[in-house]
Amino acid sequence: MRLGAIAAAAVTALTAGLIGAVGAQAAQGCEVDYKVTGQWSGGFNANVQVTNLGEPVNTWDLEWTWADGQRVTRMWNAENKSESASAKASSLGYNAALATGGSTSFGFTGSWSGANTDPTEFRLNGRLCDGSVGEPTTPPTGPVTAMEQVAAMQPGWNVGNTLDALGGETGWGNPLITEELLQTVKAEGYNSLRLPVTWDENLGPAPGYTIDPAWLDRVAQVTDMALANDLQVLLNIHHDSWMWMSAMPTDHDGVLSKYEAIWTQIAERFKDYPSELSFESINEPQFTDTEPAAGDALVHELNVAFHEIVRGSGGNNEGRLLVMPTLVTSADQPQLDALKATIDSLEDPMIAATVHMYGPWPFSVNIAGGTTYSEQVEQDITSTFERVHDTFVADDIPVIIGEWGVLGYDWTRPIVPSQQYGELLKFFEGMTFQARDKQMTLMLWDAGSYLNRDTLEWRDPLVQSYMDSGVTTRSGTASFDSIYLEKAGTIADESLTLNRNGLEFEGLWQGDTALAEGDDYTVEGDTLTLTAAALTRLAGDRAYGTNATIEARFSDGLSWRIHIITYDTPQLSDVSGAVNAFAIPTEFNGDQIATMEAKYADGTYAGPHDWTSFKEFWATYRPDYTAGSIGLTADFFNAVREGESVTLTFHFWGGGTVDYTVTKTGTTVTGTSA
Repeated sequence: MRLGAIAAAAVTALTAGLIGAVGAQAAQGCEVDYKVTGQWSGGFNANVQVTNLGEPVNTWDLEWTWADGQRVTRMWNAENKSESASAKASSLGYNAALATGGSTSFGFTGSWSGANTDPTEFRLNGRLCDGSVGEPTTPPTGPVTAMEQVAAMQPGWNVGNTLDALGGETGWGNPLITEELLQTVKAEGYNSLRLPVTWDENLGPAPGYTIDPAWLDRVAQVTDMALANDLQVLLNIHHDSWMWMSAMPTDHDGVLSKYEAIWTQIAERFKDYPSELSFESINEPQFTDTEPAAGDALVHELNVAFHEIVRGSGGNNEGRLLVMPTLVTSADQPQLDALKATIDSLEDPMIAATVHMYGPWPFSVNIAGGTTYSEQVEQDITSTFERVHDTFVADDIPVIIGEWGVLGYDWTRPIVPSQQYGELLKFFEGMTFQARDKQMTLMLWDAGSYLNRDTLEWRDPLVQSYMDSGVTTRSGTASFDSIYLEKAGTIADESLTLNRNGLEFEGLWQGDTALAEGDDYTVEGDTLTLTAAALTRLAGDRAYGTNATIEARFSDGLSWRIHIITYDTPQLSDVSGAVNAFAIPTEFNGDQIATMEAKYADGTYAGPHDWTSFKEFWATYRPDYTAGSIGLTADFFNAVREGESVTLTFHFWGGGTVDYTVTKTGTTVTGTSA
């Protein structure tokens, strides 16, 4: 994985070491790019990229030594088989196969003392990387089963809101897909690209529904670029699912005819493409005014038609991996069972199932009090993965989580995400672990929120690091990522609960300085307690906001950041304003909002989603910590009764609550502090 070049030494070796094997006398070679990406007293991070210059290979080992006695302490995106000063990284299932010109990356944390000189010699599968040509030693097998191919796709990335956008490729604000974009994705360690495509705006009239040749050429061009950069491609029919396919209950023959015409043309165009291209029948199939059981039957019909068309088109389509969804890509058991019955009936070993996972909805958008990665949220995610595994993977049917993430992660908002930041990191850590544990491939839904398509930089490197690291290892966390100290209060000992996730706790650090166990903190069982003396020192002058950040280090994975924050109870002021531009002047005093409740005087719930008092973040309330205000949206007031006072209760992460009253009269709102 590319951790982001910070500085430092690079050495490139052109080698003839074997990364795998293809047959007698086949020329083998590779390029190794070694970069130290960060260094501190006693430790460093490094990234290693291996590029295959020879014939396609199926597995690899990379070995090297250091002259100065450095050691690998932890590794991600490769298996760490290091012993003392002899370093060894072995391929994992998802990055073992490398096409000619293909590359993969892994990263590690190391220790050093005295000097940190780069290694000067690498060995691939035991052969010295000296520029010579040698024979392969093991014949390749390649992905021969659906399970193996799907495993080789892990992890995957969606180029969302682009070829699936209405109004053309740039219609929803993303730039054109470029080879540089795909190279950036590959360099981050992704091994597959889900390519969502909406076809409706580029179809001719019935009955032929001819796809615009220019559009089909563009889809092929992007597919070609991805394959050339060692990314497997999953191509689908995307927003057509709700644009016109949802009418299938009332226009059965018309919808089916159009659907079959599209897949007939796609299958014909791509039938000679390599096996690294796979097809997904339809994204999130859904049907208007239809009960789930009836919807399951329609999905079955679409999947069977898709299967017959592709398999009957000849060429490489006869054995191509085909991916089939449940109704609305749901992971509910009835929908899983319906898809399992479809796959069983087809008796085809090259079929994978797909569902989508955005976590429990209240947590994913921050509504109904779903503010934390609670035991309930974690159990919901675990149970979902278990259901999917037991239905498909346990029966040798691979599963692709075709979309995952959180729904409230939107880069177009000033505040990203909707969740408290540490709770979001726990979600990413837990999701990647469950996918690895249950042998499923994750494909991140990214419509521009994670990778900035203009600068080709990851918007939040720490979030990306959790997704990177989680592919191969767990990371330790804690019950919260902050300790709030009231400005006027006396500082006392404060405790957090460690979530070790099977790892060993190795101590607390502030930058390069280790905190002293006993004087600065104690650990009893899973209870981590910071002493009053340490917190007083870390709080410094106790200015509002974050005074210091320390980190809990574990035996593997990423460190858990803990912020020391000084705060006082926020102060909200009276104000009047328009329904469509109402903002409460607020002195946050170092604190931040967790959630907002809204109730009428009789205790009933006010605003949208009147089944809960806790309103949805951003859809109803929008804190602006820089401007010092809390905005309430027109959508919130449109669901508020005229002339009735509504008590808003703002819950803050510091632990306190503040009440505020608003009353709507016509297009004007009056707000009063408690």
